[in-house]
Amino acid sequence: MFRALGTQDPIGNRLLWSLSEEEYVRLHLEHATLKLGQVLYECGERIDYAYFPTTCVVSCLYTMQDGSTAEMALAGNEGVIGVALFLGGGNIPHRAVAQIGGHALKMPAKVLQEEFARGGTFQRTLLRYTQALITQISQTAVCNRLHPIEQRLCRWLLLCHNRVYGSEILMTQEFIANLVGGRRESVTVAAGRLQDAGLIHYSRGHIKVLDRKGLEATVCECYSIVEDEMDRLVGACQRKQPQRQEALQRSLWRRSLT
Repeated sequence: MFRALGTQDPIGNRLLWSLSEEEYVRLHLEHATLKLGQVLYECGERIDYAYFPTTCVVSCLYTMQDGSTAEMALAGNEGVIGVALFLGGGNIPHRAVAQIGGHALKMPAKVLQEEFARGGTFQRTLLRYTQALITQISQTAVCNRLHPIEQRLCRWLLLCHNRVYGSEILMTQEFIANLVGGRRESVTVAAGRLQDAGLIHYSRGHIKVLDRKGLEATVCECYSIVEDEMDRLVGACQRKQPQRQEALQRSLWRRSLT
C-alpha cells in the first residue's frame, strides 16, 4: 500500500472544502480507518454509510460470474464512495474495497440523503463529482479495451499517486491485475518494462514510483482526460473560496482542541 501519512488538516477531502462551517457540522461526520483490502460494501448490499476518503484510496470493482474482477473507478481525497445514496439507486451491482489503507470520514446514509435534499452547495458539489466519476468510469472502459496494459498500469499508478502522500504501493500481482483489467503474468511483464525504463521499482507486488514525469510521458491520454475533468468539476469547488476554506479550517481546529 502507499504509505499514506495521517490527515493533513481537519477535513482532508476536496469535496468538503466548499462547505460552510454550519453545513459541515450538520453532516455528522465520523473518522474511520480503513485497512488494505477492507470491504466497505458488497454487491447488492444496503449501504449504511457514505465514505469521504482523506488518505485512503477505494476501488469500485465489478465481479463476474466466474469470479474474475475488474476496477471500474477509484476514489481518494477528491471523492466519495456511495453515490447511489443520493442518486436514489439504492443497492448497486459492484463492491467497494480499500486498495490503499488510510483514513476516511464517514457519514450515515440518512444524513447524506437529508442534506442532499436541502439543495445548495452540498448538492451541487456531489452532482459535479458524479459527472466527473461518470467520465472516469467511461474512460476506464475505453482504456481497458483499446490500450496496452503497460499504459493502463501507468494510468492506475498516476491516479493513485495523485491521491496519497507517498510513492510506494504494496499488493499482490493478482490484485493489481484485477485493477488494470489484465492477467497477472501481463502485469509482471508490464511492470518489468517500466522498471527497466527506470520509472518504477517493482518486486513481488511492491511498487515504488521513481520517475513521475516518465510515467506521465508513457501513459495514454485517458489519464489526463480523467484528471482534467475531475479538476474542472471538483477542483473548481476548491479554488472558488480559499478564504472560506481557511476560516473553516481554523474553526475546526479550535473545535478539536476543546
